[in-house]
Amino acid sequence: MTRDPADLTAADHLDAAREMTAADRPYLAHLLAEETARLTADPATAAGIRAAFPDPTLTREETD
Repeated sequence: MTRDPADLTAADHLDAAREMTAADRPYLAHLLAEETARLTADPATAAGIRAAFPDPTLTREETD
């Protein structure tokens, strides 16, 4: 693991997003995926990453 966050790659962020999904931390997964998409040069790939990790605050359903 690197000590400087600037040294992290898109793959590092995507791995971390998957780990956060597995740990039931959807908002952190979403933020990491957004950073992955920002670092990705191909717009189609970036869109696919964003679609795989949607913002949980937009998809959350309220229950009583």
